[in-house]
Parts: sequence; structure tokens; C-alpha cells
Amino acid sequence: MAELRPSVAPGPAAPPAPGPSASPAFASLFPPGLHAIYGECRRLYPDQPNPLQVTAIVKYWLGGPDPLDYVSMYRNMGSPSANIPEHWHYISFGLSDLYGDSRVHEFTGTDGPSGFGFELTFRLKRETGESAPPTWPAELMQGLARYVFQSENTFCSGDHVSWHSPLDNSESRIQHMLLTEDPQMQPVQTPFGVVTFLQIVGVCTEELHSAQQWNGQGILELLRTVPVAGGPWLITDMRRGETIFEIDPHLQQERVDKGIETDGSNLSGVSAKCAWDDLSRPPEDDEDSRSICIGTQPRRLSGKDTEQIRETLRRGLEINSKPVLPPINPQRQNGLTHDRPPSRKDSLESDSSTAIIPHELIRTRQLESVHLKFNQESGALIPLCLRGRLLHGRHFTYKSITGDMAITFVSTGVEGAFATEEHPYAAHGPWLQILLTEEFVEKMLEDLEELTSPEEFKLPKEYSWPEKKLKVSILPDVAFDSPLH
Repeated sequence: MAELRPSVAPGPAAPPAPGPSASPAFASLFPPGLHAIYGECRRLYPDQPNPLQVTAIVKYWLGGPDPLDYVSMYRNMGSPSANIPEHWHYISFGLSDLYGDSRVHEFTGTDGPSGFGFELTFRLKRETGESAPPTWPAELMQGLARYVFQSENTFCSGDHVSWHSPLDNSESRIQHMLLTEDPQMQPVQTPFGVVTFLQIVGVCTEELHSAQQWNGQGILELLRTVPVAGGPWLITDMRRGETIFEIDPHLQQERVDKGIETDGSNLSGVSAKCAWDDLSRPPEDDEDSRSICIGTQPRRLSGKDTEQIRETLRRGLEINSKPVLPPINPQRQNGLTHDRPPSRKDSLESDSSTAIIPHELIRTRQLESVHLKFNQESGALIPLCLRGRLLHGRHFTYKSITGDMAITFVSTGVEGAFATEEHPYAAHGPWLQILLTEEFVEKMLEDLEELTSPEEFKLPKEYSWPEKKLKVSILPDVAFDSPLH
């Protein structure tokens, strides 16, 4: 629940933004992290010291549902000479550490990230005659913030968010998001660490799919070149009725298709509805990887496994020719991995889980035959996994959203995997790795071609390669409601 108010509204929970003339006594009472971000806002908007704000009525640290304390909304005049239209500029407060007293974020020092290390922004084209900014973007930002707080997965420039609904709940084609650096907001050094600003960019479904198949940064660059699709500042126009590929048909073939062929995809994994069965062992076998129990609770992914899967999902386009899966017990230097900042917890598991088998007691098993199961949306990404990742010597992970299970496809060029050419199917607890040779990938792409047009076939759908002892099923969503899945 949130309310709209000017930032000068009285009340101890929402003090006015301190300007250059603020007294030292007032500034000392103002939350330092909040003060630092307001300073950057005042640099950009010196004529708007008290913008409208959407504020959480009950703050997150008091038990409220909304992680963002505030979302400020500014009127940006754009730049007509640069073909940048007038728009509303939304800026969040709460993903970074505003207070420094551990009420929300743990203080980790001034040199690292403040809180999650970023705040969200959004630029929405101002409609003719619009005198006040719409407030729906604030709820959109709260939704993304809830995901970050609940999953503790942070966003980076080039990431995409599949939303599957018009961002403003209208009939708009803008139904998904990409994230990029805000073109005007500069990183801020606060007493609790550094804060950067990631801008939400609304995109059409076709543009999202291209970002998945190629990479988000490439599609963002294309959007910048098309004024009505975003322009240099990537301003979202909810009334845009055409994709960039409809506006300029040459972009698909000359830029995206060539980019996929040359670069592959930097989408290294997704959370999905998926499951797997060991066909070389009877399902009722007590040693089955899906059903080992301690007491009455099923075994969950161990902390070290989930950290490795989390790291796999975070890793993007690899620079070297032999990408490496991070070790199950990753060696960290000063708390950092090679590609992105570490998660703020060691495991995806809830603190209430008491049935976790210690990692050192779980052995890696070689399997003879496996059955993979995906829902339609997840299955449609298999060609991307094969063509955009494995044919470029990389890996791709499906992490189940309906249970503690994961499937990682690896190519022969990936080091650090526990699946090998000799034993291409290997399981570490409920985490399955599948190693596919280039020859087999090409065969699978031929057989799975119809997955690129999922609307053209009916579920369930089954594919089988008996000589490889591999079966893949595409199932309705309801098939994943079982606790085992």
C-alpha cells in the first residue's frame, strides 16, 4: 500500500529533501544514504527540490510489503535538438542502504556496494496535456524490488525481465523490460557504500526474445538508434505500436541474426518450470535423487550446490574460449567472484529448512538414461540453449521454481563440470548436468525446430533419442504442481 505526496509532506518518516540551504542540524538528522541520493537528484533537477513522491505507508523495515521507501518523480524536459522527448523520470529509494543502522541492509563497508548496490530509474514519455506523472511505474518498481529482496538476485545492465503483461495494465505491446545504466544519473558514494542507477526500459515481446537469443546490450543499442523506440535516453513510450524490427526490418537479419551467429547468447540460465527423472533407476528406489529423505522431508539442494547454480545463472557472455563452471566450493578473494558481486547469502534455501544433507555426504552419480521435463515457456528456450550457448562452448542452467531441482546443459568446452564425455549424465543430489557434443546438439536442433514456434503444436509433446538414452517432454503447467516437481 502506497500513497502519493509531495516530498515536503510533514512527518518523521518522510522528511523533506535537504537542499543546499539546509541547516547542519537538519542534515545530520537526515538519513545519510537518502541524503546522498537526493544530492544527485538535486544536481539533475535543481529547479525541482520537492518532487512528487510515492511512499510506502508502512515501511518495509516496520513490516510493510513494499521494499522501496520512496519513489520520486521528476519532469524532464528532454532535448528537442537531440530528438529526446519530454518525459517523467522516476527514481527509487530503498534498494541501497539509506540508514546505515541494519534496519534493512547489512553494512559491509564504504568501498563496496550500498545495500544491493543500485537503485532503479524509469523514463516514461509524457503525454500531451499530462500535468502530473502516472503512478503505475512506482508499483512496477516495487514489484522488481520485491523480487530482488526475496531472491537476493541483483540486476545488472543488459539483464532482461519477462513480465508477460502490459507494464501499465493497458493493451500496450510493451510487456517486458530490459535494464541499462541511467544516461544521466552518476554513481553516488554514500557513507554506506556505492550506489549506481539502473534504468528500466520497456520492450515488446519480439525485442525480449531477441535479447534472450543474442544479448540485452545489443538490443539496447538498437533501441537507441530508433527514436520512437527509446532513442538515446531509452525513454519508454507505452503507446508504441511497432517493434524495432517492424520499423526497420533490416535490423533482424543484419544485426540480430549476425550477432547470434557471431556472439551466441549471453543468457546463461533461467528460473523455470522443469524437472528430471533418472530412467536408469526405478522411481520407487529410495536412492532416487528426487526422493532421498531425512525424517519426513525431501532432500534439498545443498548450500554449496545452490551457490554454484546461482553463480552459473549470474554468469554472462564468457570472454575466453573455455568457460568454466564455478567450483562447488568457490574460492573467493575479498568476497568477490570473477564476474559479478557475490550474493548476500550463501544459499537459496530458506532458513527454516532442516532437512539438508551435508554437501560432503552427497556423492556425484553417473546416470545411464534421463528424462527431462519442461513447461511450454521453458521448452521454447531449448533451441536458444543449444544454438546460442552450447554451440559457442558455453553452459545453460534451468533452476526449478517449483522445487529444489536444477538442470545444467554443458558443452565439451566447459571446464569444472561433473558431467563428462564418458559419462554425459551426472547428478549431484537433485542437480543434473548434461554434457552434449556438438554433433548431438546439431541433431537435437533439427528435431526440436518446432519449439521455435510453440503456438503451432499441442501439449504434451515428447522427443526421444534412444541411442543417447535421452528423452525430453514438453508438458502443460499443471504437470509441475506435484511436490516432486
